[in-house]
This record gives sequence, structure tokens and C-alpha cells, in this order.
Amino acid sequence: MAVYGDVFSSQARSATPCVKLDTAAFVADSELITALEQRSTPLNCEEDRILFQQGEEPHGLFVLHSGEVYLTMDGPDGSPVLCMQPFPGSLLGMPAMIGNKPYSLTARAQKGAVLSYASCEDFHKLLNENPTLPMKILTVLAAELRAARQALR
Repeated sequence: MAVYGDVFSSQARSATPCVKLDTAAFVADSELITALEQRSTPLNCEEDRILFQQGEEPHGLFVLHSGEVYLTMDGPDGSPVLCMQPFPGSLLGMPAMIGNKPYSLTARAQKGAVLSYASCEDFHKLLNENPTLPMKILTVLAAELRAARQALR
């Protein structure tokens, strides 16, 4: 895994182009965000911090409310191959949570970012209690897949 020195310095960001995703990618509708907030813990980043790392087993899901988060992917040799900057309302870590597979990206929140965090257990309880949420989650995952395919063009 690549190490980015000063958390995720502007030099590291400039070495790997960051792509602003289209506004639909990763972003959930308000009903899903509200439901997640009822089961989540607020997280105000007073300093830069890693939320999760590529290859790590999933522990939870994050909702970005404001501020900056960078999502990066490293290639097999450890060099960064992709850097994305999601928008507020984005769900971070969803594919790992749904598939119960390791995170495919590293998420790094910048100082001042405001998020909320739902553990795997709380997320799964929420899905079991609310039958309309799985379809909303599929919509988010479909948008994320579409954005990834468009980025390959």
C-alpha cells in the first residue's frame, strides 16, 4: 500500500489525478441518509484521518456530510492508480459492506470533514428493519458502477 507522507499531501494528490465524480455517484437519497443517521455516530475530523484502507476487512459505512474526503486505489505494485473526491451525501464503503469483502479503496478524510459512521452490525439491522432501503442501496451501487465505467472511457 502506498504511503502518502503528510496524510495525503497535495504532492501525492497531484501525482494521481483526482476525478470529481458525477453528482449521482455514491450519493444516497435523503430517506436513506436519514435512516443511516439514526443508526450512526457523528464524526467531526479535527485532523486528517484514514477512514478505511484498501484491503482492510469492512467495519462500517460512512456518510459524508461536508468537507473533503479522497478515495484512492493502489495498483498491485503499491502505486496509486486512482483518486476520487466524492460529494456530500456520498456513502463510503458500501460495496465492502454489502459484499462482505475487503475495502477496494482507501478513504482519507481531510481536516474539517463532517461524516457519520454506521457499524456493520447497525447497518445490517437497519436493512432488516426497513424493507425499502435495499432498493435505495442498489440505486447507489448502480450509480457507483456507472461512474466507474464512465471513468474508464
